[in-house]
Amino acid sequence: MGLSARIRTRDGWALPHAVVTVTDMTGSQVLRAEANDEGAVHDPAALAPGPYTVIVTAVGYAPAASTAMVTASGRADVGSIVLHRQGGAELPPPGPWMVDPAHSSVAATAQHLGITSVHGRFTDFTARIDIAQDVEKSRVEAVIRSASIDTGNGMRDGHLKSPDFLDVETYPEITYQSTGIEPAGTDRWTVHGQLSLHGVAREVDLDLSYLGTGADPWGGTRAAFKATAELKREDFAMNYNQVVQAGIAAIGATLKVELDIQAVQGDALPQM
Repeated sequence: MGLSARIRTRDGWALPHAVVTVTDMTGSQVLRAEANDEGAVHDPAALAPGPYTVIVTAVGYAPAASTAMVTASGRADVGSIVLHRQGGAELPPPGPWMVDPAHSSVAATAQHLGITSVHGRFTDFTARIDIAQDVEKSRVEAVIRSASIDTGNGMRDGHLKSPDFLDVETYPEITYQSTGIEPAGTDRWTVHGQLSLHGVAREVDLDLSYLGTGADPWGGTRAAFKATAELKREDFAMNYNQVVQAGIAAIGATLKVELDIQAVQGDALPQM
């Protein structure tokens, strides 16, 4: 007897602590219940047969309403009710997510001689994402070992590690700490944060896209993200350059940063 329902996100994740309110056709509230940790509602109170309105609310989600018909047994099963993020943007379920370096990349591109691009990546980094129930309070922290820069050319890598650029002996780590997150469209977010690079800390925004979640072969759940940013070298006191001809610099003043991220649900990476 009573009401049964399952509250889910668009991706099928349970929404714990969602609130279900049932009203009769006069608008009077007859039942109010909270979803459990599995997003399920089972309220045993019998309801009089007839139609009812079921309203579901949860922090950070747009409310949803549907009609339920209570049978002569006093029972109504309204099935799965899907709530959508306010603004249309989704993120994985709350909790810690550890970035898997083996299946992620941190890359940067600089213009060379005004006509081509040089691509590099950092091969040694750690990062953690904490998704909050109120998504805009979520946090990101990352540490990159600056000496792990790899452009595919040993001589160039050595120069990038020198005091002319990263100065890895003095500044062995590049860090990023988020200060806020806000929706920027469907499945897109702007992450505000502070980047510390070459001894200089500056506010840097990441344009973040959430690509979805899925199971992995080791029994875990993974989420995928893509993020981009644009940095000016001079903002981080990396002013070295060489003018080759007619004012054309050997290395462009702007770096394009691309992050392809795969994160594992939980506070530890699986042992593979």
